[in-house]
Amino acid sequence: MQIELLVVVILKALAELAAMFLLGRGLLWLLAGGRRMDNVFYQVLAVVTDPLLRAARWLAPRVVLDGYIPAITFALVAWVWLAIVFWVLPDMCASGQYDCSTLLERKRAD
Repeated sequence: MQIELLVVVILKALAELAAMFLLGRGLLWLLAGGRRMDNVFYQVLAVVTDPLLRAARWLAPRVVLDGYIPAITFALVAWVWLAIVFWVLPDMCASGQYDCSTLLERKRAD
């Protein structure tokens, strides 16, 4: 696998991980309510997702309320994932410069 293709696949995996962490944090926010900061799992997810939330706050205009920042963060991560899956990877594989056969393999039923 060429290094550029590997980097794109790693970025796609990181976007998927970030989305799952954001969803987990949102779910724990709903379940734990006001005592969420006492929850160890919520604290771990907060440490992982806070840089993403700060980046989204920096990108968003000041008129956007802070309550919408987690949704905006998830939307940005989703856009990054969609761009990689439907634009970058197909272009790289169609160019013929990269061997994408390992990405396109499917498990065969024997």
